[in-house]
Amino acid sequence: MMITMKTNLFTPSIKTTLLAALSFAALSASAIELPTTETASSQPSEESSLPDATATDESHLDMTNGVVPIADDRGFTLQSKDGRFIFKPYLMLQATGNFNWYDSEGLDKAYNQDNVANSGFAVPNAILGFTGRAFGKIDYNLCINAAATGAAILQQAWIDYGINRAAHFRIGKFKTPFSHAYLTTLGETLMPSLPNSMTQAVILPYSLNAVTPAFATGFDLGVEFHGMTKKNIGYEVGLFNGTGINNNSASKTFSDDLHIPSLLYAGRLTYQPFGQMPTTQGNPKLLNEKKMLVGLSANYNVESENESTNDFRIGAEFAMLWKRLYLAGEVYFMQVDFTKRQKISNEYAYLGAYVQAGYFVTKHLQPAIRYDFFDRNGLGATGTGGFLNAPAIGLNYFIPSCNLKLSGMYEFVGRWGHDRQLDRDIDDLGIATHRAVVMLQYSF
Repeated sequence: MMITMKTNLFTPSIKTTLLAALSFAALSASAIELPTTETASSQPSEESSLPDATATDESHLDMTNGVVPIADDRGFTLQSKDGRFIFKPYLMLQATGNFNWYDSEGLDKAYNQDNVANSGFAVPNAILGFTGRAFGKIDYNLCINAAATGAAILQQAWIDYGINRAAHFRIGKFKTPFSHAYLTTLGETLMPSLPNSMTQAVILPYSLNAVTPAFATGFDLGVEFHGMTKKNIGYEVGLFNGTGINNNSASKTFSDDLHIPSLLYAGRLTYQPFGQMPTTQGNPKLLNEKKMLVGLSANYNVESENESTNDFRIGAEFAMLWKRLYLAGEVYFMQVDFTKRQKISNEYAYLGAYVQAGYFVTKHLQPAIRYDFFDRNGLGATGTGGFLNAPAIGLNYFIPSCNLKLSGMYEFVGRWGHDRQLDRDIDDLGIATHRAVVMLQYSF
């Protein structure tokens, strides 16, 4: 059962102030490092150029393209002698075997519902693309996912212009700046699937099929200003359509309520005291790293969900790579306000969090554990409450010398704290109680 919020935790002015403060902090951190424009004939210095993707130091792998590092040692790369021009084609395939068991949710057996569903074999990703660098200052990436449908076939398409390490402009289709787990390089995640609290839609007490907000904002079309300062402060500030991966067109308008463009306003600020942390949750080539990240992120999606809601999200994150150990945790909050045209005055708030860890017991074997918390029914002073808790275990084996990764995981989704059986049954609709996945991944 949905819990109605009695007070508005984040009014539009507070949301705007939080986003503005995060954006101002990010821009202030970068402002002192904006350089003067170089002449076309000058060679980029070490300070003004992008990170050297060909450096022998493991930590210099440029993993920002979202699939495979630029100029890594998988497959082949075309590169000029001075390193200012790089072209790398790449491929990433994932094939899975899945078993999902769903609760009967109190339905009578006469309905003859299947407890086992959405099981069998699948290809979640079949990505083909190319990435690279031009003139030592422009990064680019274009890839299609043959396993997707519709507009999601175009997974990424972006250009990134780097003035220096602290100042980059990116435009196109790419990941929005929210959540360490989602910003991790594809194929480098700890388990085959992300936490339910991040990917599953929250429950609203209305029959609105077009209103299914979730914490993850994922891939989107937009523009972003980002970088890493000398003091190891990372920042990302951007404007996006807010329509997600399934839209490649300009389809936005102005908000009738707020009188601003109906876009996704997003910002993320991180502190990485030991240098830029690779966007991985486990890589056998990075077993000597000592990196840590703490961060805050927020976004406001104006007239999202087919112009039905204004969604505000805020999150805090921690991640660490310490030699063979990977450790991370996040907590995130979302408030959903309906637009005035919906004539629904109540506000609904949700909370999610997870902690996870992995450790390389050998150079190629990484066991993993995760605990996922999801208040999917909503927060509030009155109501029934209850939440989902989902422990999971996993195992990754990186097959030597052939770029194959074999992953497996088991997850149990429990329900706790509900006052009524009906609320308990509704809370995990669409989520398997028992889930097992085995995935084989290949990339070059």
